[in-house]
Amino acid sequence: MPTHSLFLAGSEVPTTSTFRHVSAYDHQDLGEVCLAGKGEVAAALSAAFHARSKMSKLSSGARDSMLRQVAEALNDRQDEFAQTITAETGKPISLARGEVQRAVGTFELAAEETKRNIGEVVALDTLPSSEGRLGIVKRFPRGTVIGITPFNFPINLVAHKVAPAIAAGCPVILKPAPQAPLTALMLGRILAQIGLPEGAFSILPCTNDIAESLVRDDRAAVVSFTGSSKVGWHLASICGRKRVILELGGNAAVIVEPDADLENAAQRIVTGAFAHAGQVCIKVQRVFAHEKIADKLLARLLELTGRLGVGDPAHDDVMVGPLIDEAAATRVEAWVQDAVKAGANVLSGGTRDGQFYRPTWLTDVPENARVCCDEMFGPVTVFARYQDFEAALIAVNASEFGLQAGVFTHSLPRAFQAFETLEVGAVILNDVPTYRVDQMPYGGVKGSGMGREGPKYAIEAFTEPRLLAIKP
Repeated sequence: MPTHSLFLAGSEVPTTSTFRHVSAYDHQDLGEVCLAGKGEVAAALSAAFHARSKMSKLSSGARDSMLRQVAEALNDRQDEFAQTITAETGKPISLARGEVQRAVGTFELAAEETKRNIGEVVALDTLPSSEGRLGIVKRFPRGTVIGITPFNFPINLVAHKVAPAIAAGCPVILKPAPQAPLTALMLGRILAQIGLPEGAFSILPCTNDIAESLVRDDRAAVVSFTGSSKVGWHLASICGRKRVILELGGNAAVIVEPDADLENAAQRIVTGAFAHAGQVCIKVQRVFAHEKIADKLLARLLELTGRLGVGDPAHDDVMVGPLIDEAAATRVEAWVQDAVKAGANVLSGGTRDGQFYRPTWLTDVPENARVCCDEMFGPVTVFARYQDFEAALIAVNASEFGLQAGVFTHSLPRAFQAFETLEVGAVILNDVPTYRVDQMPYGGVKGSGMGREGPKYAIEAFTEPRLLAIKP
């Protein structure tokens, strides 16, 4: 059984503390994964702290070249990465391939940003006493970035931490999800070959208490976390004066108006609700359909849901694989049972088999049920009817979360009303909130976090402006 070393200051290093890693679907052995302890964390922080100067002095051309090398290597090894993602997380292979392709693009986008995010010239001669003065603003790296990533996108969400850090000239220490360390460690082998300064990156699988020591340490300048709201806000409370970016949970909603393309809406909603067993923070969790088209839309949703491929995630025709573990499936089951006890009706699914939970549609769900209020992170979606568009907007906003929302309509006034009213990070017109491309500013409001990802926006967060005021 192989042992997978961690990366400490750019080099593979074994440790005596390990954990047994198994595949999500059939629990086959994937090897022993080395865990970082206090000593490795201290060494990584020290190395990163001393690498700041060399990282900040890398030319734009050098950073561009390094990032493109990573993109090229990922592109050449797409199938290997996709198979590892499927083995670790149970993500269907077709979705895993798409994720690797996106990660290639994320590194390419970050490479492009090395040429753009350079600063600005500011006029300072607005007062008689400042006549002739000029300001030059340049962005400088803040310092070491601590990146913490979840299991559901184990290469592309890693890319959204690592690529902007390199582009910004920041050392980066990555703590990957315990359910998906191998994908991150595979990326580490690529990073070790591109010529980064010594100490510029570490990849440290570790326990939560060790991760907290990373977040607390004053030698780190930025914490970029993607994961659950509970953990994210806790980490933010212990970060001190660091810059914090939180990409947290959601219970994303879709509104479908009578003038919408119902076939397109139905197909996109089913994909957004159940792909990867709903283990996506912007999965479709709540659907609000106008009463004029609700019955027709619901019938089509149920029909399409019944056609979904469920099973072995290594098969190309499977869209719904297992949840990450049986505890996750048991939680989903319990939430649905609670909703049913409170008066909800199950129209499809509603059953569990080990780690699998059948794609489920619920109606007549009380607004205070957890399947409505909390982040489902599973293959369960709530369907409700509305009469008035404004009431639908209010219903979408009646949530502690605000990540993304979708609106299907051909009405431009309705589209702008939704854009102005919905308390979310993005309104997706004529598509589901699950839509994301990697250059967009991605993030939420309220309980869904703060800050934005996307290489351009992450680089802004990882750097700070400094002014040179010139007196003639």
